[in-house]
Amino acid sequence: MTQQDLVKGVSKRAAPAIKGEAVTLRVLGTSVTLLELIREQARRDLGIKVEFRILDGVAAQQVGVMSPDTFDVYDQWFHNVDFVWPARAIQPIDINRIDYWDEINGLPKTGLLIPGAKLGAGGAPVQRLYVQSNGTLGSRPTQHISMLPVTHNADSFGYRFDLLPAGLDPSDESWAWLLDERWHGKVGLQNDSAIGAIDAALAVQSAGLAEFKDIGNLTVEEIDLLVELLIKRKRRGHFRAFWGNYAQAAEQMAKGSVGIESLWSPAFSDLKTAGIPVKSAVPKEGYRAWYGGMSISSHARGRVLDAAYEYMNWWMSGWAGAMLARQGYYVSNPARAKQYMMDGEWAYWYDGLPAPKDLVGPSGDVMIRQGEVREGGSYENRMSHVAVWNSVMDEHNYLVRRWNDFMVA
Repeated sequence: MTQQDLVKGVSKRAAPAIKGEAVTLRVLGTSVTLLELIREQARRDLGIKVEFRILDGVAAQQVGVMSPDTFDVYDQWFHNVDFVWPARAIQPIDINRIDYWDEINGLPKTGLLIPGAKLGAGGAPVQRLYVQSNGTLGSRPTQHISMLPVTHNADSFGYRFDLLPAGLDPSDESWAWLLDERWHGKVGLQNDSAIGAIDAALAVQSAGLAEFKDIGNLTVEEIDLLVELLIKRKRRGHFRAFWGNYAQAAEQMAKGSVGIESLWSPAFSDLKTAGIPVKSAVPKEGYRAWYGGMSISSHARGRVLDAAYEYMNWWMSGWAGAMLARQGYYVSNPARAKQYMMDGEWAYWYDGLPAPKDLVGPSGDVMIRQGEVREGGSYENRMSHVAVWNSVMDEHNYLVRRWNDFMVA
């Protein structure tokens, strides 16, 4: 089987189809993971109708909280569990019905991929993974979980190295670059307060403008300090653009209007495929990491509930994990995904080794050139160098209000 075959959706072995009456499974999430290629493959392998409802992160979160009757599977990020679980929008997942639960590595279960790794500040998935006997969520293992851990990555910022200002050293990349005056007028940020504020806080702290006690859980005073610093720079024209999805970020950088910005892996994939000279930074302070997964709507029952479990098990069976690896994402049971990857793909995406040949992205077009090495190195290196996890802060509502002040300033 060729690499092109794998990308085009030829599965080496299909998951067993669900037997019985026809069912439609409604999946709510974002474009980060809900790729059309994946929907089509799931439909073929499972023998059911799969519908994707794709929104940006904030909108998906709002629907998840307020309208659990409109979806069956919630494909989102672990920090969003802090919203949907208290709203009783999702139900506990029985790990005895998860075929590959024992294959999931220690990162979401303990917070560490390898012993001695840096845990990172903020909301590590394990803190909200297990359903406790009193209905709360915590890190003590039980037979039920809030969200099935699936996709994750270590994010940073990206920049066009053909626009790199004189005096900035690519071997000394820092979050502080987002506030460096040499990038004035060429900086982009993510507009989601829960994520964009953490990127901005990393930049402010790395630049020596403030020191935060817990960068993943800012106090009211720290939020005020952060926002006021950002507003001053915005009014001077330091920030060029703010984006809500990765396609917007890629477009801004492709045009050259933005030279440096918070950037996610799918945007890198698009830019690299288009031949744009973009680099994913390896900040000396560490990455901002995130973990995504799937929860089941509290309204799912009977045949639909069975279909939700089959769909999640299909996701963990390898093909989808291999597909997402091609846009830079990891999966929680990587050995299963490896079976659907060419040797060169595994070497580049997971082992951090030079690509032994040209590699294609999810679209099937060449994205990685022979000899390239992934910035940050191997899976173990990247996921063991986490400065902070995406989080919902104690003062989230206040952060949203102040972040909006920044957006409209």
